[in-house]
Amino acid sequence: MSFDSLGLSAEIQRALAEQGYNQATPIQLQAIPAILAGEDVLAAAQTGTGKTAGFTLPLLQRLSNASAAKRGAPRALILTPTRELAAQVAESVETYGRHLPLRSAVVFGGVGIKPQIGRLRRGIDILVATPGRLLDLASQQAVDLSRLEILVLDEADRMLDMGFIHDIRRIMSLLPRQRQTLLFSATFSSEIRRLADGLLRAPRLIEVARRNSSAEQIRQRIYAVDRQRKRELLSHLIGANDWRQVLVFTRTKHGANRLSSQLEKDGLSAAAIHGNKSQGARTRALADFKSGRIRVLVATDIAARGLDIDQLPHVVNFELPNVAEDYVHRIGRTGRAGNEGEAISLVCVDEHKLLGDIERLLKRKLTREVLPGYEPDPTIPSEPLENRRGGRKPTKRSRNNNPKPMAGQKRQGRGRPRHGNAANH
Repeated sequence: MSFDSLGLSAEIQRALAEQGYNQATPIQLQAIPAILAGEDVLAAAQTGTGKTAGFTLPLLQRLSNASAAKRGAPRALILTPTRELAAQVAESVETYGRHLPLRSAVVFGGVGIKPQIGRLRRGIDILVATPGRLLDLASQQAVDLSRLEILVLDEADRMLDMGFIHDIRRIMSLLPRQRQTLLFSATFSSEIRRLADGLLRAPRLIEVARRNSSAEQIRQRIYAVDRQRKRELLSHLIGANDWRQVLVFTRTKHGANRLSSQLEKDGLSAAAIHGNKSQGARTRALADFKSGRIRVLVATDIAARGLDIDQLPHVVNFELPNVAEDYVHRIGRTGRAGNEGEAISLVCVDEHKLLGDIERLLKRKLTREVLPGYEPDPTIPSEPLENRRGGRKPTKRSRNNNPKPMAGQKRQGRGRPRHGNAANH
């Protein structure tokens, strides 16, 4: 169905047309009318379904239809779990609202707070923020949330995973009780339902994909291999198949750094992206990956969501995640917006239980293969894995919403990834 049937203004439709978008996705078809009607919304949608445009477009429409209650105070707040996602959502707001007289800003940790305070003081209508930095700004009385009309919690399940529940509750105490609240999550877990019960009023329930399903366009393959030969097999797969763009997931930051260096020694251009990298380094690595200057981007689960990469063909789980749901989020980076994708997992004897957990979640057996020359040694015993989610525990974070940098490392720079297509949002 086309956007012109959803009651969006001519200015918004013009911005959509300029981006080449004319057909709404299923999540947009359900969410846009409900949000325009002023309803609270609880929506479950996998990555690549167009969810960001699903809440951004009607939010822009509602704000442009009503006069500001107080000039300068944010009228809409969009909370996101990571800096990358905040930057991308903010770019969507700017892109779709380019012909509207609305002002927006994005704030997150890892960069100087003073320029953000200056931007807020000049007045905005829409604020995109990560929880920690928003609370920092509120503590300095740099942001007034008392006149907020619309709250959006984007990727709420990831925010809970990252330990933001206390920050979310503190932020809620700063907001007016009378507001429209929109909660978007990849899954409807029991934790998400409990959060929704405390925040939403008679919400419209929207679910556009089977719970915890993985995209049907993604070809999923399992390669059995010994733990010590994973890097060798990965380099072989990339080289032999001439893969030009591969996103590889590891459990830990140290593992991502080590693998990136090893791939470079194998003659493959690679970079690592994780929470201990400065914002500038993360942005440069992502830009180089998108442009083709590097072939392999090695990431921890901080990049499992929020990365917007058009038509990414290959995702590799160098190590399986400890939590099965993270597998779905990882492979959801490929096979987006109707494109085909391939997700490969390198599985050693230590990870058989993790693989079983994933298959139970997906309710299907995944194809197992053994590449000639890389047959696993059956005499190698399994070793215990660290019981950590993606190499990190949900802990109380530093107040600036970022992991503590390694010794000698500075937090610097700010960049915003390039805007992708509407169906990737």
